[in-house]
Amino acid sequence: MSRIEKTFTRLRARGEKALAGFVTAGDPDLDRSIEIVRRMCSSGLDLLELGVPFSDPTADGPVIQRSSARAISAGINMKSVIEMVRRVRGFSSIPIVIFSYYNPILAYGAEAFYRDAVAAGADGTLVVDLPPEESDELTGVWGNALDFIRLVAPTSSPGRMAQIAAKASGFIYLVSMTGITGSDGLNLKEIANVARDLRENCDGLPICIGFGISTPEDAATLSGFADGIVVGSAFERLIESGLQCEDTAERVGEFVARLKKATQQ
Repeated sequence: MSRIEKTFTRLRARGEKALAGFVTAGDPDLDRSIEIVRRMCSSGLDLLELGVPFSDPTADGPVIQRSSARAISAGINMKSVIEMVRRVRGFSSIPIVIFSYYNPILAYGAEAFYRDAVAAGADGTLVVDLPPEESDELTGVWGNALDFIRLVAPTSSPGRMAQIAAKASGFIYLVSMTGITGSDGLNLKEIANVARDLRENCDGLPICIGFGISTPEDAATLSGFADGIVVGSAFERLIESGLQCEDTAERVGEFVARLKKATQQ
């Protein structure tokens, strides 16, 4: 049983939903990023998504785009992200998912990425722009030590949901709305309907909902439709607003604690 599967099993037994947190690795620099993640882990985060900074992030809104630019300016690349996984693993057993576009993995080398990510302690990967039909050239040279998280759009048909789920492991990431990360305008009725359809077609995999979740109230409501939630832009807003502050990690940790409490209700 993978670390991700164990986490969802444990939370389900306690009647809790998972809180997955996304941050861009190395934002604003490697050491501060690790300190922020350390505080997140100690404040109740259930699963960590480390974003690989990328120059052309088509699915990401301006907040995460700026975080990628800061990390790239700080010299962060795929090698740095894998090293960050290794360092986080030194103080936390939390599941870690490397969140990337395909280009950085392709440039690093598919086999090398798998080997190094697993050796560092990563538990899964999510490749934003790699649909199931085109992923065999990547996953075909991998073993089974990395869960492959798949994205499902709110516009996906039930048949498409089943097709995506058949090539997924770990959990399914349900995008709550069309558009980019950090967008406003959650349609709760629509999300509930899509989550219900996905539940019927995901072959028992846990479902996490992300995009647009920015408050504990959002977290409490949307976790009722799924097995967990993913928060990203809201964390990066805190990091961006605290670039000149010494208490940024503490503030992010406090926000994690509030979100986690919301998933326990």
